[in-house]
Amino acid sequence: MLTCDLHVHTNYSKDGESSVEEILRQAEAEGLDAIAITDHDTVDGAKKALTLASSVLVIPGIEVSTKQGHLLVLGVTEIIPAGLDVMATVSIAREMGGLAILPHPYHVWRHGVARRKKAGMNVVDAVEVFNSRYIVGSANQKAARIAKRLGKPCVGGSDAHNAKFVGFGRTYVEADKTVPAILEAVRAGKVSCGGKKTPLRTYTRQSINNTWRKIKRITRHLQLR
Repeated sequence: MLTCDLHVHTNYSKDGESSVEEILRQAEAEGLDAIAITDHDTVDGAKKALTLASSVLVIPGIEVSTKQGHLLVLGVTEIIPAGLDVMATVSIAREMGGLAILPHPYHVWRHGVARRKKAGMNVVDAVEVFNSRYIVGSANQKAARIAKRLGKPCVGGSDAHNAKFVGFGRTYVEADKTVPAILEAVRAGKVSCGGKKTPLRTYTRQSINNTWRKIKRITRHLQLR
């Protein structure tokens, strides 16, 4: 049984705080077998991680900003365009051989696809039902309840934006330690998940920082018009 964190960000994400090297060192310290590097709308962090020596297996991936919200795609090293309908994005991911996972599908503030397009739950390969960045956990619970009703494999991830929190969300996978074997095991539902909550003060700080970054981007855009 492999212990994996299937949702991790590096500083290649606009809101990521830790380098690829720091992420891998923490994953090793946590005793993880594999991590998925899933930066927002870029695969550069994942590609860099693949070049570094580590006892932790790197699953390359991306968190795509679809029209309805975020979608994780694992097993890819090419960018998938942002802003497309989630159904079209899943189709592109499949053509690339990627594994499509719906992260935090019911989270109010985190671009949850299922809140805007219920059919998104039906087309993905798996659903993230444990995301460590939550306040009360109701979004995780709803995701788990509906994923199980639909017969979708349930996975977990830290959604870490800082190396300190790598491994706070975990997926236990019954597979050999290779990327293809792990992805196939997830598709087959040979998984379980769990973890612990990211401290509320950290989640709050990161959310405030993200809001300020968005305000600054909007302000700069308006000034250039």
